Amino acid sequence: MSRKQALSMYLLGTFGQVLGVSLLVCLLRVGGVKVDFTSPMGIIAVIVGGLSSALWGSLASISYHQSSFKQVLKDFFQVKDSLANYCLVLVFLLLDFFPFILGGKITTQSLVLPVVLFFKALLFGGIEEIGWRYFFQPTLEERIPYLSATVITFLAWSSWHLFYFYIDGSLAVIQLLPFLVGLLTNCFILSALYHKTKNLWICVMTHALINSLSQLSSTESVWLSLVIKVLIILLAMRIASSSIEKAKS
Repeated sequence: MSRKQALSMYLLGTFGQVLGVSLLVCLLRVGGVKVDFTSPMGIIAVIVGGLSSALWGSLASISYHQSSFKQVLKDFFQVKDSLANYCLVLVFLLLDFFPFILGGKITTQSLVLPVVLFFKALLFGGIEEIGWRYFFQPTLEERIPYLSATVITFLAWSSWHLFYFYIDGSLAVIQLLPFLVGLLTNCFILSALYHKTKNLWICVMTHALINSLSQLSSTESVWLSLVIKVLIILLAMRIASSSIEKAKS
């Protein structure tokens, strides 16, 4: 399978699946059926729609790289890695949540909830990395520069999220601009981590940690948050560029 065919397969499959589920959910809601996280039909829709990027990322990767589902699964759970790589994840997390550390609020007192949210975020968030970081962006970068590939991945990933948020019922309440700024920052964080570590699990874990920690914390320092996000993006670009140069040498 050629590069263009693999990318087309991924995009058409991913967006076709999530769009199809969105249309079905729309018809059900028009018909008076409750479709959200509190209903069996809603949970099924969220799972089927949410798995689209992981499913088609796996299929495209297997076809394009002549790999196997066993290899994708092995890469997904490649927990063993260097302490330096895990420390890099910690650096990004500390930077990302620095405004909260300075003066934010913890929105729960439960010790169990963070663990529950993390494992939920692995299934409804982290698993997306199979599509976007494991297959899509690296395949784009075979022909275009890192920065362009990251922006294109952001545009596709954010569009996919809008359909997903419609399915889970959160589209009407989400603050779109802050979400997009955060998603762009995450694109740079996760792409830099993948360039540096070549480890899918590192991206999966980081994605899940960002999602779960975001649900447990809040901060009112908007300007500080924006400044930090710019610094994160610059750091991520530097790390990715260094990794790319090292791979070429």
